[in-house]
Amino acid sequence: MKFVDEAVVKVRAGNGGDGCMSFRREKYIPRGGPDGGDGGNGGNVVLTAKQELTTLLDFRYQRNFVAKSGSKGGGSNCTGAAGEDLVLNVPLGTTIIDHDNGEILGDLTEVGQSLVVCRGGFHGLGNSRYKSSKNRAPRKISLGQEGEERTIRLELRLLADVALVGLPNAGKSTLVRSISAARPKVADYPFTTLVPSLGVVEFKSAKSFVVADIPGLIEGASTGRGLGVRFLKHLTRARLLLHVVDVFSSDGASALDRALVIENELERFSATLHAGERWLVVNKIDLMRKGDTDNLVADLVEKLRWKSRVFLISSLRSEGTKALCSSILEHLEIIKEQEMSSDEARKRFDHWRHRVQQEVSTRIAELGDVRRQNREVVSL
Repeated sequence: MKFVDEAVVKVRAGNGGDGCMSFRREKYIPRGGPDGGDGGNGGNVVLTAKQELTTLLDFRYQRNFVAKSGSKGGGSNCTGAAGEDLVLNVPLGTTIIDHDNGEILGDLTEVGQSLVVCRGGFHGLGNSRYKSSKNRAPRKISLGQEGEERTIRLELRLLADVALVGLPNAGKSTLVRSISAARPKVADYPFTTLVPSLGVVEFKSAKSFVVADIPGLIEGASTGRGLGVRFLKHLTRARLLLHVVDVFSSDGASALDRALVIENELERFSATLHAGERWLVVNKIDLMRKGDTDNLVADLVEKLRWKSRVFLISSLRSEGTKALCSSILEHLEIIKEQEMSSDEARKRFDHWRHRVQQEVSTRIAELGDVRRQNREVVSL
């Protein structure tokens, strides 16, 4: 199945049904009076999160969605039928953004969670609503209101506890294969990972966490080079980032230079995301002698001014991966306990994530405008 994590669609709620003008005319009721009923309310447009969905592919081929309108009212005080709600199913982790002003309308992160993005129009009133002691035969009704209409952008952001970032061929996919049952593609050439993938890391204690493998970045990714920032939005939900750096590179660049590329791109992409919790994972240590590896790590910590934790691993030989996973699980457990015991801690994380999402959405929109301008220049 093709992986689609972005879609722009137009949605419109149903219009409210008009009220009815009617008068009772029955043989044995000489003074009938008004009996026009109200119209029905228009249907809403509702987005619902479904666990079985993993992509926004359905929204790539259909871009316009309209809910049912309410029916017109009838005589004998009959109310028109309400328009049926239009329910659109989306994957877990979908963020809904107003395409015109960039406002985040909602974030669907739980199974069955729903969001009304467009409300149906209010029903019109029949003439029986306007009768009074002074006006016993009103010839007045009200029309149903139009339903809301808007253009929304759907962005799928993977629900993962941990996300891996690094240059192509840093060993991220091999690490995921080593610690989980996931089998992302692994090869000896760059950009073998073209779409994000998830892996579940399980422990004998029946505890687990989800790790996301993000396609590799290159210098200039924040300005659209390579795969650009298309998949970096998947980092916004992770509670921990692992910066994977390999000790050996075929292009001759030093480990420090490669690490700086990722750090600079993250900071340009989102300063708030860059300031979050991030660990340094030095991979492929089996390619160097221990003394050389220790000197390399010491140089990295000093030059990067690294203050978080550092791990030395070999994904291929599963060396050091068990200690890394145990530390990750312990870190996540502490965070969850803090959020369960303190509303302030939970609100602090929600605020941080909202800021990151706003920065990411703004950055993606800016890059989209630049690409459109470049295409227009080329066409001229």
